[in-house]
Amino acid sequence: MFQFQPTQAPFIRPGVVIHEPDALVGGLLAKFALTLKKRGFTVAGCVRRDDQILDLASETPLGSDLERHAAKAFRAAMRDDSDLVVIDDFAACTGAAREMLATIEPGQGLALPVLTAIPGTQVQNWLDFAGQGGSMVAPKTKALWQWWGPERLYRDLSLGVAQDEVRQIVVGPRWLMVQGPAGAGLAYLPRSAKDLLARIPQLRKQSLRQLAELSSSWDPLEMAVGIAAINAHYNRFDLAGEMGNGADVFGNEAGRVVVIGAFPGLSDVLSNPQVIETEPRPGEYPTVAMDTLLPGCAATVVASSTIINRSLPRILRLAHGSRIALVGPATPLTARLYHYGVEVLGGLVVRDAKGLADAIRAGAMPREFTRFGRYMHIKHDRETVRRCKFRAG
Repeated sequence: MFQFQPTQAPFIRPGVVIHEPDALVGGLLAKFALTLKKRGFTVAGCVRRDDQILDLASETPLGSDLERHAAKAFRAAMRDDSDLVVIDDFAACTGAAREMLATIEPGQGLALPVLTAIPGTQVQNWLDFAGQGGSMVAPKTKALWQWWGPERLYRDLSLGVAQDEVRQIVVGPRWLMVQGPAGAGLAYLPRSAKDLLARIPQLRKQSLRQLAELSSSWDPLEMAVGIAAINAHYNRFDLAGEMGNGADVFGNEAGRVVVIGAFPGLSDVLSNPQVIETEPRPGEYPTVAMDTLLPGCAATVVASSTIINRSLPRILRLAHGSRIALVGPATPLTARLYHYGVEVLGGLVVRDAKGLADAIRAGAMPREFTRFGRYMHIKHDRETVRRCKFRAG
């Protein structure tokens, strides 16, 4: 029988969940994988759950030959360009990887994420397979999301956007607005938009989802269109939230608070923050200080401009473990960002799209946007999550 073989070695980014010898982690890995699948990602693999082998792609039970199913799932993942492969049996996973001539690539990159599991007593077997190119992960949901990586939040956001019509695209000298049937979203323009203006008629013919997918582009103007479309979906006209951008949530934080991108009224809500700016003024820090100031800080307030210039994933990695707020007119108000480490999301909900469109064309600045909408924030209830984990044991 013909066996599929790759024309060249596929690159993989392996991670392994280290667990107690008698612990069962198939349910944990299945829940993580199926959460990603529900959000729109393509997932392949098989795990042992509830005394049976579950195929993650079809969500159907399989027979008992785990190694055969693992090899089949790995081949299908490479063929279908899946976003994630999960095979909870280490021997079956490494056997399938070797059959596919897989080459391990460290870091995020373009490699296929592959997740497996191994008892702590067999860690040396993992090191023999992956060396320094793999990641060891704690058997916790938060650790799995950290391994998955904030670099994937852009695709996550775009996958949640509906295939709605685009009502209008408004381009001003500083800001861009995209309006859909249920909301309007903003993004700042990182450079002159003369080239973008000529493309507006063609972009108007695309769906809101298609525009949102431009957030994967490396062109700064296309990126801005993608983020504005994402916000047009999530920041709905009727969205409910608490008033204000939410930065004051960290007002009583005992430890260091780092602010990336100063904003009006900063001194009113935070005392003695360490401010990082692209062009720092006296008492502020340059962007290269992020590597020093973010690790170990108590809280971080991040300007939404970091979404558009693609520095947000790096910031989330550096500030991992701290409380994080993402604030500004271009912030998508969606719980999808909670899993990437953001606790507070503060953004703009537009009420008067026509008035805002006119203001943007005239060169309005963010402090003027409140005439046409409201700054509000939503929060991830960390205490509720902690209580739920405690009850679950």
